[in-house]
Amino acid sequence: MGTALDENGAPAEREMQPVADRSQLDPETRLRIEQAVLDIFSEREFHRVGLIEVARGANVSLQTIYKYYGSKEALLFSSLDTWMGKLGTRMIDHLQGIEDYKERFRKVFWVSLDFFERNPKVMQLVMSSVYLNTWRKQETFQNPELFGTFIRVLGEGRAKGVLNDQVDEKILLDYIFGVMFRLVQMYFHRGQRESLTKQANVLFEMLWRALSKPT
Repeated sequence: MGTALDENGAPAEREMQPVADRSQLDPETRLRIEQAVLDIFSEREFHRVGLIEVARGANVSLQTIYKYYGSKEALLFSSLDTWMGKLGTRMIDHLQGIEDYKERFRKVFWVSLDFFERNPKVMQLVMSSVYLNTWRKQETFQNPELFGTFIRVLGEGRAKGVLNDQVDEKILLDYIFGVMFRLVQMYFHRGQRESLTKQANVLFEMLWRALSKPT
């Protein structure tokens, strides 16, 4: 029996459970796949991207994609998790040696803005292809490198008595991400006219007033 084709004459996509441990995938191959995902999904909506495009962009077989990822959703969110993990790693690196809590929090905020300015396709991918209701159902949604770092810094602030303790830490996290992601999204939407990192201190002080413990 021949391979089923879609309306464009390409092999029809099908959802499969990955049959191989993704950690066993050759690192260079995985890097090419993740870069292809970033390049393609940042340009078009999720439903307009075919896995065959990603396979061609990464110079791998469609069989390799199915073998290690199983579906388009798993491929997208696994790649996004890698990029979010890189942001988390950068935060941890930049926090080394900073003792003052407010300055630690300021650095976390600055690193986040700087990361998206340096990696615009990551936010463009989120804007064009990520559906939150689908993302939150993925195992990778609770990215420990990224969200764990934020939660740890928030926990330190509450323990020191400098952050609002009238709401749960997750609410504070919602405030941070709500402000930060909106800033970055509109930065790209408005044509990247003025660097966010150059305004980071002013933007941070505005956020700090919202999160700090009332006196």
